[in-house]
Amino acid sequence: MKQAMRNIRFVAPLIASLLFSLGLATATAAQPKADLAQTFADSLAPMPKEDLSVSGGFYVPAYSSVAMSQGRLRVDFSVTLSVHNASETQPLVVRRIAYFDTAGKQVESYLKVPVAVKPLATISIFIPTDDVRGGTGANFIVDWAATGEITEPVVEALMVGGIANAHYAFISQGRPTRTVGKK
Repeated sequence: MKQAMRNIRFVAPLIASLLFSLGLATATAAQPKADLAQTFADSLAPMPKEDLSVSGGFYVPAYSSVAMSQGRLRVDFSVTLSVHNASETQPLVVRRIAYFDTAGKQVESYLKVPVAVKPLATISIFIPTDDVRGGTGANFIVDWAATGEITEPVVEALMVGGIANAHYAFISQGRPTRTVGKK
């Protein structure tokens, strides 16, 4: 019995720490929206003075809620959108990060002005579990640019959530947006 109590005293703080880091034990009060430039100051570079001659965009599916058990149960997820500059040499200018709900209505815009991300650096957006405004068909649009040829950025959304003793985590990869039509 004493050994079991020692194990509980060791495991309980470990579980609490894990749940907190996964965002499962956060307060349900609305979190203040942090300024991206302040939050990721170490990941940002000065804006390039040259013309931004290369540009692109990503559509990133995200799921703040998922229907389970034949639609009778809804599981809510935290969402972390990460924008990785995959270039080893050039800054990546992120022009827009916008979050949309299932109906295609913009829920949030995360940039007031474009930011330049250092080579191999990352910026991210976190949406807590209790923010279900996006719904089952949430998505992000991320627009980027560079001064010249650059390695395409990596843009992904990580969803983490659970119910009872079951926890789920999965990644949704961004898809480059391109205009498709006749030439």
